[in-house]
Amino acid sequence: MSTEHSLTRALRELVQQQRTAALGTVSAGGAPFVSLVPYALDVQQRCLVIHVSGLAAHTGNLQREPRVSLLLSQAAPSEGPVHALPRVTLEATAESLLPDTPEALACRTVYLERFPEAAPMTTLGDFRFVRLHLLGARQVAGFGAARSLNGDEVRRALGPAP
Repeated sequence: MSTEHSLTRALRELVQQQRTAALGTVSAGGAPFVSLVPYALDVQQRCLVIHVSGLAAHTGNLQREPRVSLLLSQAAPSEGPVHALPRVTLEATAESLLPDTPEALACRTVYLERFPEAAPMTTLGDFRFVRLHLLGARQVAGFGAARSLNGDEVRRALGPAP
């Protein structure tokens, strides 16, 4: 019988089920900038992987300032309450990977497992894989079910299930 906390299971399920996140970066002028990014979970490295274009504003932002934030949320129903939607805000440091390195190729494999239709995009010269190393999180699993996690707790939660 697993002794894993129910909120930890809920966090893992949310990250595994969602496919996109709102990525928060800081612009050159210091303003917050939010964009939508698809992500993959690298369970072995316990990080998230995104694939970004050099033309995208968020790419320049995260290269200047690698501290980022991501918001993942369960989809909102078309009607009814939304205030208790399960969600998590992840704090991370972005690591842009050089193309064709073992690290980038490993990220490509993880990313294409989740998004096989993106294969042609992974060969374009202006795109890069980015590892998002998790530093902490604020999880809301429903009304009255919220907690903060440090980086070790988040990485443990998103690693292989016990």
